[in-house]
Amino acid sequence: MSAVPPVPSASTAFAPTLREVMLRPWWIGMLAFALLVAAVFAWLGQWQLSRAVDTSPPAPGQTEQVRPLADVVEPGEYLPEPLVGQRVEVRGSFVPGDFDVVSSRFDRGIEGFWVTGQLRIDPGEIGSTDPTSLAVAVGWTDDRAEAEAAASALDADPARDVTVTGRIISDEGPALPPRGADPQEMTRMSSAALLSRWSGTAGLDVYRGYVTSAESFGGLTAIDSPAPDERSNVNWLNIFYAVEWAVFAGFAFYMWYRLAKDAWEKELEDLEDAAGGQDPGDAPARDGAVAAESAPSSRD
Repeated sequence: MSAVPPVPSASTAFAPTLREVMLRPWWIGMLAFALLVAAVFAWLGQWQLSRAVDTSPPAPGQTEQVRPLADVVEPGEYLPEPLVGQRVEVRGSFVPGDFDVVSSRFDRGIEGFWVTGQLRIDPGEIGSTDPTSLAVAVGWTDDRAEAEAAASALDADPARDVTVTGRIISDEGPALPPRGADPQEMTRMSSAALLSRWSGTAGLDVYRGYVTSAESFGGLTAIDSPAPDERSNVNWLNIFYAVEWAVFAGFAFYMWYRLAKDAWEKELEDLEDAAGGQDPGDAPARDGAVAAESAPSSRD
């Protein structure tokens, strides 16, 4: 009589394929999550691309057209990048006692000093009754003593009812003076730092940017403030970020594949250990061969 082949045990079950593991509910759910993450990354990449190309860049020479300050920026607002270096015009009076010296100012490659003042803007210029001030750099010199003398002279007799024309530039931010220097020395042109030195600041609105006056005051040299470079309508940094987001989206799929493959390989190892070290895929065939050899012969 013929022997009945043994039923494969759990240790001799056929090993699953990678495709079978990936089609299990858990890994299908993980794939859906990877798709969601990739979609978010793709949207972020698309958003970066939309900001990479300026479809309406500033016209060449636009910064050289003198515009009223009120048409360019509002008090307290950050200066938009396309308007940095824009020539503006504003009317007001300098406040006595509020002229300061700013060091580390380069003019045509020569290090020197700026003298700056608080220009109290004429209310009719901005259509507001609130007191509003603007920091104005009124001149340059390479000699500190001359800069301090000019500041003192302007403090005593400031210009009244003047129209200032110049370039508006973003605030440089306050900074500590160099080690060993006078703690009161200013090395950055910062409206925030100047505000702490000005008088009559209660309820005062202040422009974040400052103006380099085209006309000098106090016998100083007019500040050399060249026109800003024309900007490209393509922002390569945004394009780089868009490529990064695309890579992240692809990485989400790779992580899903890598985790599924790791789980599959772990399952194969567990089956191999259960089968006593043999290849789990070959276990049923070998078990059947051993059973056939040990079955009694019909001749017996």
